[in-house]
Amino acid sequence: MNILKVIIALGTLAAFLPAAAVLAGGGKPSPVSIERKTCRSTDGVTIVYSTCGAGEPALVFIHGGLADRTFWNAELEAFGARHRVIALDLAGHGESGANRAKWGMPEFGADVKAVADAENLKRMVIFGNSLGGPVAVEAALLMPGRIVGVVGVDTFQSLDYKITPEEAKERAESFRKDYAGTVKAMVRRLFHPDADAAIMADAERRMQKTPPDAAYAMFMDFAGYDPAASVRKLTVPFRAINGDLYPTDLAGVRKIKPDFEAIVMKHMGHYPMLERPDEFNRHVAAVVAALAK
Repeated sequence: MNILKVIIALGTLAAFLPAAAVLAGGGKPSPVSIERKTCRSTDGVTIVYSTCGAGEPALVFIHGGLADRTFWNAELEAFGARHRVIALDLAGHGESGANRAKWGMPEFGADVKAVADAENLKRMVIFGNSLGGPVAVEAALLMPGRIVGVVGVDTFQSLDYKITPEEAKERAESFRKDYAGTVKAMVRRLFHPDADAAIMADAERRMQKTPPDAAYAMFMDFAGYDPAASVRKLTVPFRAINGDLYPTDLAGVRKIKPDFEAIVMKHMGHYPMLERPDEFNRHVAAVVAALAK
């Protein structure tokens, strides 16, 4: 089953948590200077992002729903010595504005393009967790000739789904009626049963910060979204680094995008960068090296 479909059914879209990270060669990452910047998306919403480092391809990290850019601080620190690294707050998340009329995947994709344009990025790999995965696809479609590859993180287990209007409304209403309780229930379903309780509690705490009104609006506008239709338009490599909590249908995804490749981390939930950050960042480094060739 596709993780995004599962999470929609649960009532949230996932977030990332910061964790100590190392580069593929081992050892601690070098200190980097992380700069806070802002730009405006195509609809005028202010987008806040963090950036550091230099070098191509640039690495752009997109958080999951209810998260924010600080969940990628470890990746900024780990890869900033070799690459230009950027993590942004999508509209309605973190410090970015919430004065948006439409909250669909294409609008979030435009947020990413706005940041890439502001930074004059010419060659980049885009990473996205959960909600960030489809957002990365939409962003890539807006920037032909500039994308080296799209990499999902515990997403794209399947592309054979659509969010029905009924499902979208049900989930949106669950946020409106009991935001805290809905988030708590979701978090418990995104980890293996023996996962670190402190990590789960921290995930819940962070996810509670997103305004419930933004969560409601997002879910309402996800109705009818067809990820397969967008992925079919991609002309760049399509990859994933997934956990095994929800199985990846490699053959099924390849029917849509034949070049799809996935790394599946054993006994891993929805947050590989949190639960085993060293291993996760080694996979990131390997994927980037292969795509950069």
